[in-house]
Amino acid sequence: MAGSSSDQTFDVASLVEDFDLNRIGQYVLVILFIGFFLAPLETGIMTAFKTNRAVAETIPLMPPLAEGFTLDNMTFALNALSGAFFNSLFMAIPATIGSVLFGSMAAYGLTMVDWRGQMGMLVLFLIGIFLPYQAVLVPLARFWNNIFPLASMIKPLFVAAPILQDYHANLVPLMITHIAYGIPICTILFRSYYQGLPSSYVEAAKIDGASITKIYRRIILPISKPMFGVVFIYQFTQIYNEFLFAFTLITGSDTPEAVVTLILPAVGASTSGIDFGIRMSAAFLAALPTLIIYVAFAEQFAEGLKSGG
Repeated sequence: MAGSSSDQTFDVASLVEDFDLNRIGQYVLVILFIGFFLAPLETGIMTAFKTNRAVAETIPLMPPLAEGFTLDNMTFALNALSGAFFNSLFMAIPATIGSVLFGSMAAYGLTMVDWRGQMGMLVLFLIGIFLPYQAVLVPLARFWNNIFPLASMIKPLFVAAPILQDYHANLVPLMITHIAYGIPICTILFRSYYQGLPSSYVEAAKIDGASITKIYRRIILPISKPMFGVVFIYQFTQIYNEFLFAFTLITGSDTPEAVVTLILPAVGASTSGIDFGIRMSAAFLAALPTLIIYVAFAEQFAEGLKSGG
């Protein structure tokens, strides 16, 4: 009996020693942080599927009951944003591909090709990164509208296209602007990646007589796939969600070429008030393209970050 009592005392003492208050406090803190960041998301999702009456009568975190559940909010938001979705993707995808590809080429030229003036060119790219949007809005509008009205020049080409309309030509200046403005940051991101690559790859190819373009196409481009995933996700998110350039170069949210960021603020708003269910539905629908891009390039994104991107 005495031996059994001492064993029980020993076991209790071991449990007390293993009871780490610091670790438990850390777990509680992590759970609180997760709840703090997920609560607004859960609130938005619940609101998106509630009727106006359910929004007014229930707490935001509470899921909609049978009589308070509706899909009308999603249907209304989808109809309001359907044309803008096409416009945004038509503008953002080519702009992302162009800025990422040109940024990769520029970074290759600044990192693995020896030529005079590299540092000066690098300084210009750095200036391009820190140049604020607001500083170029007025000159940009004057250039595309008065000096070089590209949209008016290429409208006949869009009339003949099977899917596109003539007003989609108004998105081309915005597309080119994003490419030009995105090249500097893409170049710096790729340059940091290329600086970590072994120089033996390029040196061996040069010994074999490969040209600069062939080295880029056959060696650098294939091993850059992880970094392409990182930069593509970053750049697409920036372009798709950008507002100032779109607001400057597109005449208004009521025009057929308006992108998502121009139309979204007006969805669910009227003279009678704000429909929060429609607002939340539109917000989640607008976020879907960036979410799909993240999922599509998740593997390359993780590999690029792990390799120093």
